Amino acid sequence: MTGTLALDEPVAVRVTHDMPPHLAPFVEMAVGYDYRLQAPGLHAGLPSQYLTIVVSLDDPVDMIAMPDPGQMPAALGALVGGIAAAPVSIRHDGTQIGIHLGVTPLGARALFGMPSGELAWQILPLDAVLGPAPELVDRLNSLDSWPERFAALDDVLTRAVRDVEAAAPAEVSFAFHRLVTSAGRIGVSSLASEIGWSRRHLADQFGKEFGLAPKLMARVLRFERATGMLRSTFRPPLAVVAAECGYADQAHMTREWVEFAGNSPTVWLAE
Repeated sequence: MTGTLALDEPVAVRVTHDMPPHLAPFVEMAVGYDYRLQAPGLHAGLPSQYLTIVVSLDDPVDMIAMPDPGQMPAALGALVGGIAAAPVSIRHDGTQIGIHLGVTPLGARALFGMPSGELAWQILPLDAVLGPAPELVDRLNSLDSWPERFAALDDVLTRAVRDVEAAAPAEVSFAFHRLVTSAGRIGVSSLASEIGWSRRHLADQFGKEFGLAPKLMARVLRFERATGMLRSTFRPPLAVVAAECGYADQAHMTREWVEFAGNSPTVWLAE
C-alpha cells in the first residue's frame, strides 16, 4: 500500500491527469494526491460546479460535517459528492492519498444514469451510483504508479459510460453554460429573458436538473473563481479578487466565503 511507506520528510505530491477525449465531457479533471507526515487536522472540501468522486488509497475519508446538516457523518473509502453550496469537513491524521475527480452534470447522467440534481447536497458510497466502483477501487489500490492508476481509471470509466440521449432540456443546459462561462456574473432575470422563460420556471427546471437554483449556482461559481484566484502563484489582493469576481465589495466576498468555506478568506489562506 502506498500509504505505508516510511519517509523521513514530508511529502506533498499532486499529479493531474488529462482525460481522454471520449471521457472529457463527463469528467473535467482527475487529480492524484499524496500528502504525508503532515500534522493531523481538518480539510475543507469546498463547493464547486462539479460533482466529486474520491477514491482513497489510504484510510477512509473521515467526514465529520456534511454539506447537508441532516446527513450523518461518515467514513468512506470511495465516495461521490453532489453539487452543494456548503463545505464538507474532513478529519485526517496527517496522511491523505487518493484520486479526486470533478464530474460534470452531463457526466452524472452518463456515469450514474441520473441528473446531478438527484445527488445534490449528498455524499454517498461510490458503489451506490457507479456499478464498477468495486473494480475501480480494487485496481487503484493494487497499483503503485500514477500512470498505471490513471490508465485503470480511464478503462473502468470508459466501460461505465451509458447512453446519454435523455439529456437535460436544451434551455436548462444553455442556462448552466451561460452561468459557467460568465463565472456567475449574469443575472437570473437576464438569463431567463435569453431563454424566453419566466424566472420562476427557470428556477424550477434548473433546480430539478442541478439541485441548486440559478442564483445559488451563480454564487457558487463566483466563489469557485475566487478560490482559483487565491490559489494562484501571483495572488491578487482580496479587494481585487472581490471586484474581479463580481462581489459588491470585499466585505460581501467575506460573507459569502464564511458561508461556503466555513471561515473568511484571510483565515483560509493562513490555514
